[in-house]
Amino acid sequence: MARTLVVISAGLSVPSSTRMLADRVTGAVQREVTARGESLDVEVVELRTLAREIADHLVSGMPPSALQSALSAVSSADAVVAVTPVFTASYSGLFKSFIDLLDNDAMAGKPVLIAATAGTPRHSLVLDHALRPLFSYLRAVVVPTGVFAATEDFGDSGGRDGHDGLDRRVARAASELGALLVSTSGSVPGFTAPAVDEVGKVDRINEESLTPFEQLLGNQLR
Repeated sequence: MARTLVVISAGLSVPSSTRMLADRVTGAVQREVTARGESLDVEVVELRTLAREIADHLVSGMPPSALQSALSAVSSADAVVAVTPVFTASYSGLFKSFIDLLDNDAMAGKPVLIAATAGTPRHSLVLDHALRPLFSYLRAVVVPTGVFAATEDFGDSGGRDGHDGLDRRVARAASELGALLVSTSGSVPGFTAPAVDEVGKVDRINEESLTPFEQLLGNQLR
C-alpha cells in the first residue's frame, strides 16, 4: 500500500519560489521512498487558491468543500511537507490561518518536514524560531533537518562559504522524512499523543499523586 504525503505550499505569487522549493523537496522525498522499495502518493495543498475559503471558515466556522478536503487530506496523510514564505520574520498569515483550522489531533505523531523561503539568508532562523515550535506544539514529529532557501540559493545548489548547498540540505531532510515514512504508517512507533481538552491544553496531572513542596523541603533539611 502506497504511503501518502501532503505538501502544504503557502506561496502567493505565480510562479512562486515557495512552490519551487516544495516541488524540489517533494521530488527528493519520492526518490527516497522509492529507493526503500515503497510507493508514494502525493497531494499538494496550494493555499493561495484557498485563501478566500480559509477567511470564510475563520469567521463562519463552516468550511467550504475544497477547504474541508484539504484539511482532511492533511489529517489522514502519513507525512507532511510544510513550506511557507517568510513574512515579518515568521511564517505567513495565510499559512498560520490554515494550520489554525486543523483539528487538535490532526498532526499528533505525524512526521513533518519544515521549509521556508525568503529574499535573504538573514531569515533562516525562522525554521527553529517559528516553524519548529509551531509543529512541536501540535505534537508532530519534525525531522531534524529543516530546509531554508533564500533567493540566491536557487542559483547556488552546490553551496559556498563553507555551507551546504540547497540540494544537499534538501537531500538530507528528504532522507530523514523518507526513513520515517517507510518505517511508520502515519505516526512514529511508540508515540502516544497526550489527551487534550476543548482548548487544546494537556490534561492536568493528578494533584493527589504529587508530593507537597513543604514535605520535599523538610526531607532535604533533615
